[in-house]
Amino acid sequence: MSILKSREAILALAILALLAVIASRFPAFVSPANLARVLTDTSPLILLALGQMAVILTKCIDLSVAANLALCGMIAALMNGAGVPLPMILLAVVLLGAMLGAVNGLLVWKLGIPSIVVTLGTMTIYRGTIFLLTNGAWINAHQMSAGFKDFPRTVIAGLPVMTWIALAIIGLVAILMGRTPLGRAFYAVGGNAHAAVYTGISVGRTQFAAFVLAGALAGLTGYLWVARYAVAYVDIAGGFELDVVAACVIGGIAIAGGSGSVAGCVMGALFLGIIKNALPVVGISPFWQMAISGAAILIAIAFNATSQRAPGRIILKQAEHRT
Repeated sequence: MSILKSREAILALAILALLAVIASRFPAFVSPANLARVLTDTSPLILLALGQMAVILTKCIDLSVAANLALCGMIAALMNGAGVPLPMILLAVVLLGAMLGAVNGLLVWKLGIPSIVVTLGTMTIYRGTIFLLTNGAWINAHQMSAGFKDFPRTVIAGLPVMTWIALAIIGLVAILMGRTPLGRAFYAVGGNAHAAVYTGISVGRTQFAAFVLAGALAGLTGYLWVARYAVAYVDIAGGFELDVVAACVIGGIAIAGGSGSVAGCVMGALFLGIIKNALPVVGISPFWQMAISGAAILIAIAFNATSQRAPGRIILKQAEHRT
């Protein structure tokens, strides 16, 4: 069937099958109210995965997104404690996140350092900066203003503002990827860097732009995370970068670059989000979450590799037949 050749269609069927299995034992899980909560819980993962998608499309990877989130979230909490208005906080964290992403992009672009090495280093630096700013102290709910905490939780038309922001970003990134020269450049650089250069695309600048986008989304998510959970500390979102990469790979974003879709990325995040929300319901320890994410990455990569080899075998058979 042609529909099964679409990664998005396969993911949609997998999500429906997963929900059906869960609903067979816990019908309340698939109630509209609970599914809305799952979407809200998954919103940070969706936002970071969309930024990571842009980076992976250019044949790079950003392992510092969770540390970027944590640093920007801490800065947001500190600014709130200093009495800075919320609009200024939002602008500041998006710009700070973009700057942290730009650091990664410049090191990859100008110095030619592999992105995995760069972002492993900056991940540690960003976490260390949080400790230097706070001496390891936490900022808790009673130290945050009501307006700071309430904004992402405010319900509009049945969904929190946090969810509406995620939906808006999905739409904007879809337009960026499908209808702008920069979006097409992301695919071109990851698909064939040499051909992209011949068409006038700068590989370094395009990768730099991808890191800036990922950083800006991480900065925004930092505020949303800290405000929603009303706590900020050094290890916030620790290990979350693995979930972000898993969401992208499960969603069909080729780890070798140049292939993938916004719809697939979002469904990959939703697939993980449903699993993580279902684990406590079915009595599985949350300590298995990392193992499940890692296994999902390996399975998705194996699936991608198998599907990518198939056309090559067909071409070879056709060539042999002609000879």
